[in-house]
Amino acid sequence: MHRWSQLFIPTLREAPADAEVASHKLLLRAGYVRQLGAGIYSYLLLGNRSINKIVAIVREEMDAIGQEFLLPALNPREIWEASGRWSVMGENMFRLKDRKGADLCLGMTHEEVMTDIARKELRSYKQLPQIWYQIQTKFRDEPRPKAGLLRVRQFIMKDSYSFDIDAAGLDVSYDKHDRAYRNIFSRCGLDFVAVEADSGAMGGSASQEFMVYTDAGEDLIASCPNCHYAANLEKATSALAVVTELADGVVEEVSTPTQRTIDEVGAFLNVASVYQMKTMAMVVTTPDGKSKTIVAFLRGDHMLNEAKLATAVGGGELRPMVAEEILAAFGAPAGFLGPIGVKADFVILDAALEGRKNLITGANKEGFHLRNVTPGKDFKPTLIADVRNINEGEPCPKCGTSLKLGKAVEIGHIFKLGYRYSESMGASVLDSNGKEVMPIMGCYGIGIERILTAAIEQSAANRGIDARGEISYAMPPSIAPFEVVVTVTNVADETLRAAGETVAQALDKAGFDTILDDRDERAGVKFKDADLAGIPFRINIGKKLAEGKVEFVNRLTNESVDVAVEEVTQALTRVCESASK
Repeated sequence: MHRWSQLFIPTLREAPADAEVASHKLLLRAGYVRQLGAGIYSYLLLGNRSINKIVAIVREEMDAIGQEFLLPALNPREIWEASGRWSVMGENMFRLKDRKGADLCLGMTHEEVMTDIARKELRSYKQLPQIWYQIQTKFRDEPRPKAGLLRVRQFIMKDSYSFDIDAAGLDVSYDKHDRAYRNIFSRCGLDFVAVEADSGAMGGSASQEFMVYTDAGEDLIASCPNCHYAANLEKATSALAVVTELADGVVEEVSTPTQRTIDEVGAFLNVASVYQMKTMAMVVTTPDGKSKTIVAFLRGDHMLNEAKLATAVGGGELRPMVAEEILAAFGAPAGFLGPIGVKADFVILDAALEGRKNLITGANKEGFHLRNVTPGKDFKPTLIADVRNINEGEPCPKCGTSLKLGKAVEIGHIFKLGYRYSESMGASVLDSNGKEVMPIMGCYGIGIERILTAAIEQSAANRGIDARGEISYAMPPSIAPFEVVVTVTNVADETLRAAGETVAQALDKAGFDTILDDRDERAGVKFKDADLAGIPFRINIGKKLAEGKVEFVNRLTNESVDVAVEEVTQALTRVCESASK
């Protein structure tokens, strides 16, 4: 049992002006965290207790499928060079030199270190499969830290890695993580969804994100209300309606003197954007540090998805080309660049344009566009790939129902890495025939702080604003800093004080994480602080004690009932058992 009077819980009347999302405001106001620098936070008592509870749940579920390691945060350059990611990570990686001038970095993730252990220690298929995990601090030089703990430069991650002899083994390891993650997020009280996702800088094939819907999120999720299809916008597809083509004709130039954009050309020629090809000129810096040119063609009303495009060209960092670069590289002015005769390292046709004909596009000539251009006939793309963003309302690719778009926060991500790291870093074992083979890998991450923030955002969104005009929320009991607070409304009354001690000790003995608010403060102040801390249950010791009763406040349901003093423990037990079902 803890006593509020003896603890450091510094609450704030108002949230700092730069706190925008609910979780950021509440974590600061309740005294969970304090900011040290941009994207750098200290966890005070309440924050640390919640973090430790989340870690305990994660550890318990992960211990059921794997083994816990603890790896160094400080990594030598050589190990990242071996995988080819030293340059790929760019400015997101914190880099430093030791006193001898050797290059080091602060670990953003630990594929390289785990693979280094595997290549040095694993020799035979008999040692596989292996699942190794750690719960450790990671570092990322986030260019725009914001939203409290959602976008930071130092954070705690559970990252795990699987090593299997073949793809079938990887499927088993992947499925084990899928089940473990669902158990973890459910036990943490989150309403989550698993979505198809892009693997990004981690590489690999199959990839799945676990998301919590919230307006504080920066990811957009496409979901189907009918068949439950869900995917990150970087992976989402849709079944587009068939477009009735324009009348057949030969390719011909048409004057568009000052019209460069899709809207301008469409208005000038009186043609809808679905009959135009949008041209996107990009430069990609590939994983080996080379720069290559990309020209991508999309339907006029579609937007480019850079993550999809990066995947299509084999990974790397993308940036748009400026007008001067376009003219120098292709001999065509910006706004008039088109596919016929264009030479680039990658000429990509978006999949939505496959099979289309008689389209309008740039003529590679100032003041002119072309009519009746048919992909595949009039020009040959390097490849055809889905590189567009879907739009809300487009048909679901599985059942045809209109898709919905919503903001969400990523709390976990699982990847099938394949052979990327075992091959690049030379990890191998002998198979049952004595042949040297590469282990196939998986990578699996959970953001510990993101579970905390997602729980707050989710609760705040469901509860809204309370009667005092405050953001209202209640932490899930499993990860709340305290499950129950026993509030003595008047500590000057010895009878109330003694009853508070008795009730708090009984709850503590029964296994509930209990705090006794024994401060010499007004009852209203105590109630407000308990609500601000998000403590899900409150027992008020007040005037009704004369009748042998106390007030039991369930903030998860906003219900308040009177309970006999001797039945408080049983009442809380029943409520918790019901909430966990």
